[in-house]
Amino acid sequence: MKVLVMGGTRFNGLALVHELVRHGHDVTVFNRGQSEAILPRSVKRLYGDRNDRTALTEMMKKEDFDVVQDISGYTRDDVQPLFDAFKGRIGHYIFAGSTVIYADTKVLPIREDTHPVDEGPKQGDYGKNKILVERWLFGEHRENGFPATVASFSMVFGPHNNIVEREQRMFMRMLKGRPILIPGDGTTIQQIGHVDDEARALRMMMLNPNTFGKRYNVTGKDFHTDEGYVDTFAKIVGIEPQKMFIPASLMEDLWSDRISLEGTTVQIRAPRTNAPGLPTAGSNMRFVQGLIQRLNPQLHWWNHNTAFSVDRMREDFGFVPSYTFESAVEQTYDWFKSEGLDKVREYDFGWEDTILNMIRKG
Repeated sequence: MKVLVMGGTRFNGLALVHELVRHGHDVTVFNRGQSEAILPRSVKRLYGDRNDRTALTEMMKKEDFDVVQDISGYTRDDVQPLFDAFKGRIGHYIFAGSTVIYADTKVLPIREDTHPVDEGPKQGDYGKNKILVERWLFGEHRENGFPATVASFSMVFGPHNNIVEREQRMFMRMLKGRPILIPGDGTTIQQIGHVDDEARALRMMMLNPNTFGKRYNVTGKDFHTDEGYVDTFAKIVGIEPQKMFIPASLMEDLWSDRISLEGTTVQIRAPRTNAPGLPTAGSNMRFVQGLIQRLNPQLHWWNHNTAFSVDRMREDFGFVPSYTFESAVEQTYDWFKSEGLDKVREYDFGWEDTILNMIRKG
């Protein structure tokens, strides 16, 4: 079938393009042409800026596709031109949503049809916009039959990840023999999904009417604790990790911004009062959320578990993730080494040293 991928040259979109081509689909990508990527020869390219909404609508009215995979849309303004161009003449529109929309919970796993979203003051603009787009698309599905599906990604993991503070930072910590900081007692549960599994799920849901008007959690099948995350990385890298557990009281201070990691001097500051528990922009959050991967730390406290059910994908179109957490780490590390990133990737570990010194001083 003919598939348009909005984006297609970075991480999620790039994996999807390769997956679609491997399965014989006629693929076209639309982007600004600013990201370098090696695409299969058969892939067609359309260039433009989706922020130029009038031009995008006019361009797409001249094109015909069976499916649009919108990997680069964030707001209704992003999506509206495609809707205007393809309404009534497209088989399926798949929008890349996010699991950051879900409210915090102690009932796990989080399921699409029973768990509420969070539109409160702690939710960021990114999450709020994803919710608004989803709500509008599903309204158009109910009222006008627009064939829309939302695929909610959750902490995607794998080769070409442009968020280099996640798995790649952990690889470098271990390769440099650094102490590995683990929040609290290391028992907090999280979940990642591999980018190739994500791409396969997006392919499998195409033109399946069971998926119209629904949201799917697109992530992995395994859960891991923070300590399990570290142990798995260490096993793959081939080291014995030097684990340093951050006391819960210190994590509370860091997460609440009662202690500042700005610069090299640790300063005591009062927590925010207008939004309890919500770190300020430019606060410690940009540091401490990089210790172990965390989903939407604005909503989920440092020791709150987050795990998602992927049963709906299995039930509706037979998808089951292929990667275990360990195999995802292994495949990503093999790529990391083969690309020579272990020789060139550089990180500032100064803020981690500040935390280490605080732990050692007690």
